[in-house]
Amino acid sequence: MDVRTTPEAAPPAHAAIHREDYRPPDWLVPEIRLEFDLDADRTIVRATLEVVRNGDHDRPLRLDGDELKLLSVTADGEHRMEGPQLVIDLAGERATVETEVEIPPAANTKLMGLYASGGMLCTQCEAEGFRRITFFPDRPDVLSKYTVRMEGDAKAFPILLSNGNCVAKGEADNGRHWAEWQDPFPKPCYLFALVAGDLQANRDSFTTMSGRKVDLFIWVREADLPKTQHAMEALKLSMAWDEKVYGREYDLDLFNIVAVSDFNMGAMENKSLNIFNSAYVLADQETATDADFDNISRVVAHEYFHNWSGDRVSCRDWFQLSLKEGFTVFRDQGFSADIGSHAVKRIEDVRVLRAAQFPEDAGPLAHPVRPDSYIEIGNFYTATVYNKGAEVIRMLATVLGPDKFRAGTDLYFERHDGEAATCDDFVKALEDGSGVDLTPFKIWYSQAGTPKVSARLDYDSEAKAATLHLDQRVDPTPGQPVKQPMPIPLRTALIGGTSGAEICPEKLIVLDQPSDSIRFENVTEPPLLSINRGFSAPIVMNAERKPGELERLAQSDSDPFARYEAIQDIMMRALVAGARGEQPNADAVVDAVAATLRSNSLDPAFKAEAILLPSDALIADRMDVVDPDAIHESRDALRRALGGALSSDLLGAHRSDGASGDDLTPKAKGIRRLRTVALGLIAAADEGHGAALAKAQFDGADNMTDRQGALSILVSLDAPERQAALDAFYDRFHDDALVLDKWFSLQAAAQRADTVDQVLRLEKHRDFTIANPNRLRSLAGQFGANQWAFHSADGRGYRFLADMILAADRINPQVAARMVPAFGRWKRYESKRAALMKAELERIVGTAGLSKDVFEQVSKSLA
Repeated sequence: MDVRTTPEAAPPAHAAIHREDYRPPDWLVPEIRLEFDLDADRTIVRATLEVVRNGDHDRPLRLDGDELKLLSVTADGEHRMEGPQLVIDLAGERATVETEVEIPPAANTKLMGLYASGGMLCTQCEAEGFRRITFFPDRPDVLSKYTVRMEGDAKAFPILLSNGNCVAKGEADNGRHWAEWQDPFPKPCYLFALVAGDLQANRDSFTTMSGRKVDLFIWVREADLPKTQHAMEALKLSMAWDEKVYGREYDLDLFNIVAVSDFNMGAMENKSLNIFNSAYVLADQETATDADFDNISRVVAHEYFHNWSGDRVSCRDWFQLSLKEGFTVFRDQGFSADIGSHAVKRIEDVRVLRAAQFPEDAGPLAHPVRPDSYIEIGNFYTATVYNKGAEVIRMLATVLGPDKFRAGTDLYFERHDGEAATCDDFVKALEDGSGVDLTPFKIWYSQAGTPKVSARLDYDSEAKAATLHLDQRVDPTPGQPVKQPMPIPLRTALIGGTSGAEICPEKLIVLDQPSDSIRFENVTEPPLLSINRGFSAPIVMNAERKPGELERLAQSDSDPFARYEAIQDIMMRALVAGARGEQPNADAVVDAVAATLRSNSLDPAFKAEAILLPSDALIADRMDVVDPDAIHESRDALRRALGGALSSDLLGAHRSDGASGDDLTPKAKGIRRLRTVALGLIAAADEGHGAALAKAQFDGADNMTDRQGALSILVSLDAPERQAALDAFYDRFHDDALVLDKWFSLQAAAQRADTVDQVLRLEKHRDFTIANPNRLRSLAGQFGANQWAFHSADGRGYRFLADMILAADRINPQVAARMVPAFGRWKRYESKRAALMKAELERIVGTAGLSKDVFEQVSKSLA
């Protein structure tokens, strides 16, 4: 039988799937054996499924497929194709089903299923890629034990890897060889992995808390082997941290990581065989920035932590995606804070949330942490599911406290080990483990939108008492016009307005009504309100402030994040005023930044974060009607004012030493970060001086952080040093794909009037390819995040990105769809730009053959 399933044969291409329609699988697959005859152009996959009827019904076995060439079916029952599904009528309670299919890995540009990358074959199965390998009930709640046999050319594929343990291997005819792997742990098919290629390994080991030795391997091309040591150290740190903090011990005798140059995501947590985008594995002083090193540590930890929060306990259906992702992001955030700076890490996490998730919540693509429906599940790998999901876990941990939270997570892992669980299961385990009713917090999973909280503090000097008045609201979101109040945990303290001391110790207030008032006694001096300390809830806080109050908090608040917030609020008020054509209070910003730079108690990393002005996008969130030109000019003017008024302080910060390029301590990374932030302000006030300093830093750099930092300043300047540095960077690194991505990205992010022209030229550059997700994101993705250039008044930025989305959609719909949100909030912009953006969205959605990935994002954006 020779039948190739095609999208045209499928049910309605853009039909929505609803959470309320969930039904347990009709058939389970306790055991599966896969045999691969590997070839880049034509791989044969033979699958043997042991299936068991699940419940009392007579429904047939339905196996999902996508672009498979079906060669044969062996089953005790009639079979037929219904769209992309192979349907088999089985009479008994158990059966064995055998299929044989042909797939072309080298032609698989979607990078889902089995595909070719850099001479190797590898897989990506989350969310629905396994159906592109063989026919199977491709859903998370079908858990199977896998036996995998691979055979291929020994020269082309000397290394053959899969999940679990290698139980046998040998030579075959005609220069071929084979290996057989078994995974003893049942897993959903999205965790299946296979890698075949010419790879070398960085080898190490880890001894678990029970004394077992685990062999560790990071597999890369031989030339990349020297760049893997940081990832290996991060893996060992992660394993130790998970034992100490969560009591989670690794459960197999080996752990493999493979770096792949073509990858849609950051990495994938396949059981015992993690496949990584090479950007999150390869690093050395010459080619990686401090941020790259930190991201590698974070992503290695994230994927390793999934061994328990995602693998041993998986999710029942894709609506529960945050069960594994939100929880694991929370875990990797805790790890990163513990190996670095807690204060700086919290600032970074909140910046990401505000830059990506808050706009999502405020636009047409808003959805709950646990969505109610989707057309393409790939579109829900979002900041809401990941980052807001992590904030929900953080709130639960805050309310419970560390001991009760740990008791709850221990119970969760024990209770649901080997199961596909739900978000409700997680909350129930926390409740049962802690004895605390968390039912009110479940609304955070089901209700979209960012709560907005207003706060006012009244002080009665005679009674020596203060009253905090709180109000909350959640704006309507698509499909949820009426909102309920949410429980909002607010870590709150009162700071003495005169003494600067914490006169009312921090307390946890849970605002769970539309309005509430809280009284503080024994308030011995006029107080300053320090609220939502540590960003204890993912909300927009609007606290009524008296003149000078933010300035005092910026210098005296005992909570580092609250102190940072005060500085940022001072800046934001000036920036919004400037964008509205009002007179900004630039002096207050200058004073706050000066006090921060001159403080001996603050570390350099905190200073760098605190003096960095809010982005154009964050300023836009405060505007009723967004005018990108006005926002850009307001921000640029304030940067010039800071650079001019604080030139000596900034030069001092820029010239700081004590940070050699191979020093990755938090202090050294903070010095380098502050050096570049200060350089940017210097250049804003004096372009010639800034260009000279930046070129000197670029030429003298012994590390990529300082080199890229200098170039990030130069790309926005009109100075001869700009092109000289760009040419030198290209000449030095054009053979290193990951570093060349930086070269494209920096130019796409440039704050210049001609950035659109530059980007259009770069699209034609010989080193640009739309087929590689990293390269596409480095140019088109970064440009879409460049608020001033993307929103060029002539609309050329919109047309460029729309063209990129349409071109990428024909190759890799998943990557294309993730560029659509740049258009998402078009209705908030001034009328000319809004019309131009809408026209491009209409052009995209009207294109014949559009994927359901892009269709869903664009149609929702237009709604």
